[in-house]
Amino acid sequence: MAASLSIIIAFGIYLLAILLISCGAFKATNTLSDYILGGRRLNSFVMALSAGASDMSGWLLMGLPGLIFLTGIRGVWIAIGLIIGAWLNWYFVAARLRLYTEKSGNAQTLPDFLSNRFEDNSHLLRIIATIAILIFFTLYCSSGIVAGARLFENMFGLSYTTALWIGAMITISYVFIGGFLAISWVDTIQASLIITALIATPLVIIHANGGIASSIQAIQLIHPDNLNFFNQLDAIGIISFLAWGLGYFGQPHILVRFMAAKSATAIPSARRISMTWMIGCLAGAIAVGFLGSAYFALHADLAMTVNAHPESVFMEVVKQLVHPWIAGFLLAAILAVIMSALSCQLLVCSSALTEDIYKIFIRKQASQTELVWCGRLGVLLISAIAMVIASNPESQVLKMVSYAWAGFGAAFGPVVLLSLIWPRMTRSGALAGIITGTLTVLIWKHFAWFNLYEILPGFIIAFLSIIIVSKLSRLPAFSIKKSFVLVNREMKAAAVSS
Repeated sequence: MAASLSIIIAFGIYLLAILLISCGAFKATNTLSDYILGGRRLNSFVMALSAGASDMSGWLLMGLPGLIFLTGIRGVWIAIGLIIGAWLNWYFVAARLRLYTEKSGNAQTLPDFLSNRFEDNSHLLRIIATIAILIFFTLYCSSGIVAGARLFENMFGLSYTTALWIGAMITISYVFIGGFLAISWVDTIQASLIITALIATPLVIIHANGGIASSIQAIQLIHPDNLNFFNQLDAIGIISFLAWGLGYFGQPHILVRFMAAKSATAIPSARRISMTWMIGCLAGAIAVGFLGSAYFALHADLAMTVNAHPESVFMEVVKQLVHPWIAGFLLAAILAVIMSALSCQLLVCSSALTEDIYKIFIRKQASQTELVWCGRLGVLLISAIAMVIASNPESQVLKMVSYAWAGFGAAFGPVVLLSLIWPRMTRSGALAGIITGTLTVLIWKHFAWFNLYEILPGFIIAFLSIIIVSKLSRLPAFSIKKSFVLVNREMKAAAVSS
């Protein structure tokens, strides 16, 4: 069922507002630092909501509700793992990374930080890190493009290919124009829209179902197993769900938000804001999937679309239960979460190509204007590759996100953690961690051993590789140890982790 004219108009108003903000950011973007880090001037509120919005991607309003719709409340284990992982990331990584990237040659990308942190003059660490980022982010970007295609396909009754192009062009245009500042400013608005949609929609479904008790009763009659937290889950299944939390330590698009903070002292406040937003969003997404299964159990005649594509459950309940004008803005929340994640992912890829490849190996004397436009062309290049991957209409958002999430978590999570807390870590150890983490995820995903989510073995093997190789390597140089001591001294002085 295509959207009504009222929904289309409301949706269009939202898109126009995003375009105007992007044009404003274009005028404020003069240097490469502006384009990829916003000049390191994000305050607590903008950083918190921007980090949260860029984190969730299309899986929040499509993948997670779809999983809950299909399998029931057992999907809450993923949310628990994510909440724990996100809090630990904010607490142990955020402030240290902000301080360390500034001390390490004012690093503006993750490969730049690692290269400077370990004084890798050969640039091998930079190259390997950049390759890993491009591999997994291209897949991650593809998941966002698929989610956008599903949205436009569902709303306007378009073919998948046409919807793919429209959704991709909207996101690509505002990243191309405004860079990091546009993304951060827009994310603040979009995060507010997302949390509003995920609070309002479950309430609407509850009312339509005749209350929570009626919803639970409907599920008991038709899908009784969906009320079981352990439905068809063994210990490995629960561990795999919880292991999603490990991914946070290695996500470049989240880590870059920490690097862009105005100061390390802004982190504690941002952590509280971001965690509150995240918990509310996850609870709302789970409620949409759970209560939506009850609604369509009670209205089986309306369930044809959602049964064919469970990830459309949020879209279907909004279109059927909400006034068209309000529905337009609620459905815009899906585009908001897609744009927030996809835009940041595209920018990180572009940053890696510009800062870590073009500037280092091709044009060392490039002007700031040239680097900004190189970054914009990088956005187009990665987008084109991601669109080719996303062209398969059978693609599923959650599966693509889980693969990329595991890749980053295993390849960079142990490296980032240990580089911030362990002074004995070496360049060779960092290389070993990135390579073994990446290869473990790729191989484990292919063979699916024990049905265990590939992030866990990847994270463990990478962690052990770093420690073993670092112990076997020569001691870090005095200058490396000195930088480590200075950062930790500043951490204690500011007490930013409290």
